[in-house]
Amino acid sequence: MFVGRKYEMERMNKVLDQKSGSILIYGKRKVGKTTLIRHTMDLRNIPYIYYECVKDSMSENLLLFTRQLFYMDILPAMLHFNTFIDLFKYLNSLKRNLIIVIDEYSYLKSKENNTMVDSIFQNIIDNYTSDIHLIVSGSHIGMMKEMLEEGNALYGRFDEVICLKELDYIEASQFYPDKSIYDKVAFYSVFGGSPFILSKLNASLSLKDNIVNTILNMDSSVYLYASHILLSDYAMRMNVEKLFASIGNSKRKYRDIEQKMGNKNTGNVAKQLQILMDIDVVKKVAPINKLNDNKKKYYEIKDNLLRFFYTYMYGNMSILQMLGADQFYDEYIEPSIITFISYRFEDICIDYFMNQIRKGKLKGVRNIGTYYYDDPIHKQNGEFEVVLDYGKKGYTIYEVKYLNKPMDLTMIHHELDQIQSISELEIKDIGFISIHGFEEYEQGYIYITGKDIYE
Repeated sequence: MFVGRKYEMERMNKVLDQKSGSILIYGKRKVGKTTLIRHTMDLRNIPYIYYECVKDSMSENLLLFTRQLFYMDILPAMLHFNTFIDLFKYLNSLKRNLIIVIDEYSYLKSKENNTMVDSIFQNIIDNYTSDIHLIVSGSHIGMMKEMLEEGNALYGRFDEVICLKELDYIEASQFYPDKSIYDKVAFYSVFGGSPFILSKLNASLSLKDNIVNTILNMDSSVYLYASHILLSDYAMRMNVEKLFASIGNSKRKYRDIEQKMGNKNTGNVAKQLQILMDIDVVKKVAPINKLNDNKKKYYEIKDNLLRFFYTYMYGNMSILQMLGADQFYDEYIEPSIITFISYRFEDICIDYFMNQIRKGKLKGVRNIGTYYYDDPIHKQNGEFEVVLDYGKKGYTIYEVKYLNKPMDLTMIHHELDQIQSISELEIKDIGFISIHGFEEYEQGYIYITGKDIYE
C-alpha cells in the first residue's frame, strides 16, 4: 500500500524529466525511501537500475554492482573496472538514458574513508552523468547530512535533496481508514507514521490486539524494529536503551537525563542526544516564551513507536515472558495507555495547526508550542501544551482533551479559570480541542473537534 509522498514525487519527477540529474534521498530506516523510489519509477513506466550497497569494501560493492549490470544486459560481458569512476565512465559512453539508484550509500562510507567515497561520486556526477540520472539514498542520517555541508565534495552537487519523514497522522490513518477518530489518534500515538510498521497492522483488530500481536511479540518485525533495527548503526557507540528509558513518555531536562545515565558533567550524554536528534528520533524543545532559557529546554522521544516501547517494555522483558502478552498488556499498559495517548494527541494538534498554516488557512502565527507560566494565585508553575504565538497580538491558548466523551461546560469553566488566573499572559483567544466534541458551546471561544483535526 503506497500512501502520500505527492510532494516528494513531484520533486523527483522534475529532475527525471530532464536529460540528466542527481537526487539525494535520506531518512531513518523503514521510512519508505526505497518504496518511494520504486513507486515513482513504476508510475513513469520506465526501466531503472537498482543497487543496494552491502556492508563491505568499495571493491566488493563495485564487483556486485558490475555483476548486476551484466545480468540486466547493460554490460555486454562481465567486465572488470578498477573504480566506480571507471564504471560510470563506461556507462556514460554508452549514450543511453539510464536511471541508476544506489541505495544505502552510507554502507560504502562505513568501510572506507568518508572523504574519498564522496570525492569519487563528486567526480562521477560532475563528469560522467551526461545521459544518466543518479539517485543516491541512505539511512545513516548523520553520514548523509555530511554530504550537504559546505566543504564536502558533494556539496551542491544534487539537483534535489529529499529528507524523507514519517507519514503524518492523517496519511497514517489511511492504513486503518474505518477506525473511529478516537481510535485513529490512539493507533498513531502508539505506532507512529512509518509505512513499514503501519503495513504490519491489522486494521480490523483493536489497539490492544495490534499491540499484543506486534510490539509485545518478540518474533515480530515490529518488535525487532523498535528494539534493534532502527538504532543498529549506533548501538556500538552509545547506550541507547538506557538513554531512551531515562526519557520515556516525559519531557526531560538535560541535567535529569544526565543524572539518570550516571554520566554527570562528562559531556557524553550531550553527544549521544545529538546523534539521536540527527537521526530524527529525539527532539529538543523549549516553551515559545522561553526559547533562550536553557533551564527550560528539554528533550523528548519524537518517534511514537520507540516512545511506547521504552515507556512500557524496557526493563520489563522478563515480566513479559513470564506473564505473556495479554496479561502484560492488562497489568502494565492498560492502566496508563490513555495518558500516553493524551500526550501524543497534543503533538497531533500542533501538527494540525502547522498544516493549517501551510494551507494558508491560518495567518499571522509566528510560533507554535508550549507556554511556560508562573501562577502566583495558586503558587505553582507549569505549561500550556498547545499555544499559538501571534506576536504583538498575543497568544491563543488551547486546552486539549482526549476524552471518551464530549467536553462539558464544567471542564471548560475549570480550564478557563486556570488560564485567566495567569496575569502575565497576553491572551488573543482561548480555544478548546476535544476529540469527542462538546456538550455545549459558550460564545467567545474557539472550539475544535476530532473531526476537524482529521478533515
